[in-house]
Amino acid sequence: MLSRSRPGKGVLEQALLLLVVVVLLQGSVLPLGAVSSPDISHQDRKDEHAVAIHSHNITKKPFPVLSVDYQNIQTPFEIALWVLLASLMKLGFHLIPRLSSIVPESCLLIVVGLLVGGFIRLAGEQVPPVLDSRLFFLCLLPPIILDAGYFLPIRPFMENVGTILMFAVVGTLWNAFFIGGLLYAVCQIQPSELNQLELLHCLLFGSIISAVDPVAVLAVFEEIHINELLHILVFGESLLNDAVTVVLYHLFEEFSGAGEVTVLDGFLGIISFLVVALGGVLVGAIYGILAAFTSRFTSHTRVIEPLFVFLYSYMAYLSSEMFHLSGIMALISCGAVMRPYVEANISHKSHTTIKYFLKMWSSVSETLIFIFLGVATVDGPHAWNWTFVTVTVILCLVARVIGVVGLTFVINKFRIVKLTTKDQFIVAYGGLRGAIAFSLCFLLKKEHFPKRELFLTAIITVIFFTVFVQGMTIKPLVELLAVKKKQEAKRSINEEIHTQFLDHLLTGIEDICGHYGHHHWKDKLNRFNKKYVKKCLIAGERSKEPQLIAFYHKMEMKQAIELVESGGGSKLPSANPSTISMHSEIEKIKMWKEILKSLYYNGKIIKKPTCFFQT
Repeated sequence: MLSRSRPGKGVLEQALLLLVVVVLLQGSVLPLGAVSSPDISHQDRKDEHAVAIHSHNITKKPFPVLSVDYQNIQTPFEIALWVLLASLMKLGFHLIPRLSSIVPESCLLIVVGLLVGGFIRLAGEQVPPVLDSRLFFLCLLPPIILDAGYFLPIRPFMENVGTILMFAVVGTLWNAFFIGGLLYAVCQIQPSELNQLELLHCLLFGSIISAVDPVAVLAVFEEIHINELLHILVFGESLLNDAVTVVLYHLFEEFSGAGEVTVLDGFLGIISFLVVALGGVLVGAIYGILAAFTSRFTSHTRVIEPLFVFLYSYMAYLSSEMFHLSGIMALISCGAVMRPYVEANISHKSHTTIKYFLKMWSSVSETLIFIFLGVATVDGPHAWNWTFVTVTVILCLVARVIGVVGLTFVINKFRIVKLTTKDQFIVAYGGLRGAIAFSLCFLLKKEHFPKRELFLTAIITVIFFTVFVQGMTIKPLVELLAVKKKQEAKRSINEEIHTQFLDHLLTGIEDICGHYGHHHWKDKLNRFNKKYVKKCLIAGERSKEPQLIAFYHKMEMKQAIELVESGGGSKLPSANPSTISMHSEIEKIKMWKEILKSLYYNGKIIKKPTCFFQT
């Protein structure tokens, strides 16, 4: 019996032959005259016999076997090297659990950047300007913010949005003017070259250094596993303070060039803040709706579903930056708006692709940012002044503490769940600075801001202090203060169902009492979403089941998929789960509706429902 040859063998041989030919031909392209022109002696042109002899002895250049053309692939090759270095460093840190448990990953990455920059400098080469502002804002920052916005926990964010806005808007304004004003006063007292600093320059520096950095907060807070409330407060503040920082930055930059500030300029600055913040949210929401609408028609082309999510999000960011709106807020709103509709339309494989590609992309970007920050520190330029740098670090700490304590005193008067002293300490201590401040300062023009190098040095010092000192000590302090940690276990289906049940119940109670709180408006928004928006943005048949039963089936399917992904498919029940318990929950809801009807008739309260508020 004849043995069959492997079907791929001939194809493999052809591919190898083609590869050899390409390598041999690389760099062998010469000018046309280099081969075709004979090397003929011109000493005796009249002698035809000599010409004939020379014509048979033509000398050709040797055929190149291997050539090097590094300039052609320099940029993509160096990008690949940086990404490879970042990935290897991230892998190496987690292989040494004792080191990663003591020192945060962000600190180790900055140290790696310092070492790389130092080696380049010792080798006599010029350190490349790796942390360019365009590279940071257009390539490295968007994936981190998109990952945070797409997977943003909407419920805790919306329940604490008032507190977050107070810290992000009022707190950032307080920090900017407190740091800038006192820094200017210190510079006037100190008899030195600092006397040349103008008030507007100090206020501009204060606006740059006052904002909490989302990249630094994510890097540290995800390692200490703080509880959901504190995490969403600090991280939400770092996201929403972008609008304040952008407005103050451009405002003081324009004022520094104008030389005169009027009341009208201040009024226009307030309007500019509203335009930047709300404009960014609006642009992001529009692109999010477009992404959701596009995903309705991708059932036959599943392979490009993740691409629409990434493209629409990035276009939202670029469109906002084009009009000097808040690109961060555009990405947050785009991700939050599109997610529920996109996930209802796309396949499970596309959802998994989006999830892991975003996590990978944001992780690599975050790693590169901290490495580049270390390299840029070695690169400089620096202008050291002990007074300016020391006062800047102290003022950042004092302003943060006073701002958090003062705002919490006001906020707690309106909160049901008060922020404790421990909570205030963690919020104040978690105000980390990062590469956003460095990049904004790097954009300043030397001719307009002669102390630009001094500002850069002070900002790098503050970043290193917050990341190394506060970042390394916050985990032991959380353990020492016994601050509540994040619950690692996921909520069960039963918990999710009863949460929905309580939301409906509290909505009814608010209607009876005539108090239109957030449960009432949340219910109105959900009804509008279900009646109008979902019909336009979600493809397929709508479920006819009651809302709680439909939600139960959705959670059941989600839990089953998570079990299969984690390798726990054997734990799945062999038969379909019963919905008897869900029908009993529906009966309970009907009973509560009858009770509410008996208490509330024709727009008037018949009987005061005191039993609902008894503990």
